[in-house]
Amino acid sequence: MFLIHPPVVKPTEPPPGIAKLSGVLSAKGIDHSIIDANLEGFYYLLKNISNRPVLSSMSEKGHMTLDTWTKRAIRKLTSNLEYIKDPNVYTEIDRYKRIISDLNRAISRSVDTENIRLSLVDYANKQLSPLKSHDLLFAAAHPEENPFYTYFKERIVQAVETYKGKNNMLFGFSMNFLSQALTTFAMIGFVKRTFPKSIIVVGGGLITSWMMNPSWKNPFRGLIDYAIAGQGETQLLSLIGIKEEKTVHYQPRYNGFPVADYFSPGFILPYSTSVGCYWGQCSFCPEKAEGRIYEQTDPDLVCHDLKALSQQLKPILIHLVDNAISPQMLKTIIKKHPGALWYGFVRFTPHLKDSEFCKALKASGCVMLKLGLESGNQGVIDFMNKGLSLETVSQTLKTLKDAGIATYVYLLFGTPKETIRQARHTLDFTVEHAQYIDFLNLAIFNLPINSPETSGLLTGEFYEGDLSLYSDFLHPEGWSRRHVRQFLVDEFKKHPAIRSILLRHPPLFTSNHAPLFVITKSSVATHA
Repeated sequence: MFLIHPPVVKPTEPPPGIAKLSGVLSAKGIDHSIIDANLEGFYYLLKNISNRPVLSSMSEKGHMTLDTWTKRAIRKLTSNLEYIKDPNVYTEIDRYKRIISDLNRAISRSVDTENIRLSLVDYANKQLSPLKSHDLLFAAAHPEENPFYTYFKERIVQAVETYKGKNNMLFGFSMNFLSQALTTFAMIGFVKRTFPKSIIVVGGGLITSWMMNPSWKNPFRGLIDYAIAGQGETQLLSLIGIKEEKTVHYQPRYNGFPVADYFSPGFILPYSTSVGCYWGQCSFCPEKAEGRIYEQTDPDLVCHDLKALSQQLKPILIHLVDNAISPQMLKTIIKKHPGALWYGFVRFTPHLKDSEFCKALKASGCVMLKLGLESGNQGVIDFMNKGLSLETVSQTLKTLKDAGIATYVYLLFGTPKETIRQARHTLDFTVEHAQYIDFLNLAIFNLPINSPETSGLLTGEFYEGDLSLYSDFLHPEGWSRRHVRQFLVDEFKKHPAIRSILLRHPPLFTSNHAPLFVITKSSVATHA
């Protein structure tokens, strides 16, 4: 059995879903191999960039020539791949930005067609859409047109040659993001063509979202043998003839991943303590629209896992990948400590207003918390059923700052209740609390296609395609996406207090690398 993580996703840490599956299979004694095709694919393209036709620009004399930026990016490629793993780089945001920019330039110029847009965090083809089943089937029928084809052709054949059970091969693909879809199908197409008796299983967040759509009609019959929605452990075991009488907890396994090769200054351990969201009441939430059920792993087992994995793998950081870490989980972490520094996403709750609670979180190893504020207007927050007050938000930000925990705050603009007046309230609130906010994520609202709240809105197609995840809508107050973008550029981002926050924001890798700056900054301060 092969568990495959396809490109393109941020190559900063292993995929937690496959690690969890590997833990289950290992506990059952089932032979399997892990292929992080995302990380390996990037290295393959970068390693071979000097041997490939590189997308160039036209000189004044009509000759194709490399621009200065691309020349520098290729010349410094080897050193930049080393620097991205150097902790010292994460003390200088400007130097970090140059390195990331050059690495991204190199990967973008590793493809030789203008139809493809490739970066360290995304892959798009101007002629194919991951939201159209017809285009995904085309990608499967023509895998050689994918930029990662040479890599995965060699890698899969090599993996099969060393595999013991060649007569009954199962390929499991984890597809969580749209940026993975075209390459996932190209890889599936290659496997089906080369090993026609193989079994293809696809799971992950993206296929789950598609399957949760009431209008879902599987367009991939004959190509994908089994599509799995939601948690895949029990279903995967069932496919290979193992029945679980009850839900059993298995420790994730990371042994099959190249833990020293990720684009970070040390191993970052991703771990999920729950499935779904314990609040689950926010309006327009995809989790709510898809009807996902919340499940919390026993907090004591979580802390046992994290301590054991920390001792084994020596991570520089634990990334708790939950939609929102529950207060119960936080209390257990405070008591039992996970064994390494950690960060994750939480809700603004009364617990975080308590100074002693936040100091205890800090003592447990917490270096940064991600928090979804969305709006600085109480009416908009209430409309979205966020279940929080601006008073709680204000006190939480101040208390976390006092405890020494960095904050990564998410803001969302263009929701149906918001107008430019309410957006300016968010601007004012952010400016007022700028000294307590370390990082900001600014997003424009997308309306989930299955959201029950669409009934009161005039909707249309957001993106053309039978697999679209969002609907376009006519904003009741005329606060369109165009107006929101204009506001963000002309007003919000230009304010000096907000601009200073945005300037220290890590490009491309964003929240995955943000806590690394907090760690190194603290380390420098400690040793100063």
